Amino acid sequence: MNAKVRLIGMQIDLGAGRRGVDMGPSALRLADLDRRLAEIGVDVDDSGDLSAVIPEAADSGDARLRYLGPIADACARLAERVKGSLSGGRLPLTLGGDHSLAIGSLAGSAAHHRGQGAELGLVWMDAHADFNTCHTTPSGNIHGMALAVCCGMGDPALTGLLGFAPKVHPERCVLIGARDLDPGERDNLRAAGVTVFTMREVDEQGMHRVVDRALEVAGRGAAGVHVSFDMDVLDPHEAPGTGTPVRGGISYREAHLAMEVIADSGLMRALDLVEINPVLDDRNKTASLGVELICSALGKKIL
Repeated sequence: MNAKVRLIGMQIDLGAGRRGVDMGPSALRLADLDRRLAEIGVDVDDSGDLSAVIPEAADSGDARLRYLGPIADACARLAERVKGSLSGGRLPLTLGGDHSLAIGSLAGSAAHHRGQGAELGLVWMDAHADFNTCHTTPSGNIHGMALAVCCGMGDPALTGLLGFAPKVHPERCVLIGARDLDPGERDNLRAAGVTVFTMREVDEQGMHRVVDRALEVAGRGAAGVHVSFDMDVLDPHEAPGTGTPVRGGISYREAHLAMEVIADSGLMRALDLVEINPVLDDRNKTASLGVELICSALGKKIL
């Protein structure tokens, strides 16, 4: 590969319910991310980390939108970094951090392509739908609202980043691996028209077929797709270091196959890898797997 990639760490755990996920970017670097990418021919520019205020130093605010202000600020800064990466000819690889950061990363990638008269699709791999709003959330945690925000549903401080909404039209948005949805999210997803492949569809159809169909939906009429990968889409046996594990997730090989199919498509324009919490991990196992999956997404092959 001759891909040019910019690493952008986002040290944020304001959107989650447990501390520690802000150390995810460091865990990925400790797992030799830069070296592993260089070995497969990727030109890596590591731009370092952005950071958000820590929860202990911030007012959580409205219980239905916890840390709204600091999250909006962090996502706005991330959006500019991602947009600048694409403008400079480098694929942005955002390292998390909790999944609220995708509000900023997708805003940046969508803004870049919008400036060229094009739109993006979105492939969101996650055990959860992240499609709550302040009216349906059981926790007030914004990482559980991120996908809804990207589709234009939610508080204007988040949906309006960079001056436009939605960042992706729901008919070009695909969720893969879902198995733990709140009742309100189910209603929101149906109303919005997001395409959802639950674990049942993965089991019945196989990961290759699911990802092919996802790329067809997300990529139709688009300049490419933004891929946002939450490590809790994997079974907790494979990825123990995440804050919201759910049994019955995808396997090691299914995860690699998904990333390999995405790489073969040539459609990926940006990648997030999020929700690695080293506090909960076993000898950096989850971060090491995250590095492997990033390499597969960027073209590493078995043969």
